[in-house]
Amino acid sequence: MERSIKHTGKVILAGAGPGDPELISLKALKYLQKADVVLTDRLVSPELIEEYARKDAEIVYVGKQCSKGVWTPQQDINELIVLFAQQGKLVLRLKGGDSTLFSNILDELQVLAENKIPYEIIPGVSAAFGAAAYTGMPLTARGYSRGLRFLTLYELENVESQQWTDWASTSDTLVFYMSGQKLEVLAKKLIEQNIDPEKGVAVIQQATTPNQKTKVFSFKDIASKPLPDFEYVPTLIVVGKVVALHQQYAWFAEKSKTESYFDNHKTIYQNAI
Repeated sequence: MERSIKHTGKVILAGAGPGDPELISLKALKYLQKADVVLTDRLVSPELIEEYARKDAEIVYVGKQCSKGVWTPQQDINELIVLFAQQGKLVLRLKGGDSTLFSNILDELQVLAENKIPYEIIPGVSAAFGAAAYTGMPLTARGYSRGLRFLTLYELENVESQQWTDWASTSDTLVFYMSGQKLEVLAKKLIEQNIDPEKGVAVIQQATTPNQKTKVFSFKDIASKPLPDFEYVPTLIVVGKVVALHQQYAWFAEKSKTESYFDNHKTIYQNAI
């Protein structure tokens, strides 16, 4: 009597870049072209999926924090990854930006290791680097910044007072992910800690996409200029002296009206959750 042999597939955890479909790495693109299953989030360019995924591939949308109310729990994503891999399939878990920065990759690595599923991790262009390039703001420009910090105000209540003091006094460039709704609090706290009024704040929405929009303020002007309302689109906040470089070196033509590139672009996701 022959015993059935269980074949385990492979999982690729890859970053697709910040929005411009041409910013994906060649290695990630090659896997997109041959993957049996693509698990994609809402920040991956729809054009990438439409143009480069195999026509017979299963495309599963596992978006989070979508303005349309779509939410896929991480536990469900983990189960899907394991399910498809245990069917012997090549699975591409495609994430916006970089695959390891402010993502739930650790949860996915843990479940892959527990189930002895082989995997690879492919880096991508992070939203911070894409935004910096497309707005003409070199994040560590000589004479403007001594370093760079990637931060989030996702758990704002856990930020201690000494942290605000440090952020206000540092010469590093600060880049805040997933913090658009906290913009007003961020500005207020830094002003209370006597941040240099010549430093700037840049609010960059949908960086590197056709709907990119950038608004720039200096801290000395914030008292008299209203901060922009938060729009539920991917948003980065950059704080530091490098913000002043935007006016001189910005090269990317921006629209005056913000629309959601990721939500409004027509994409048909098969087996969408």
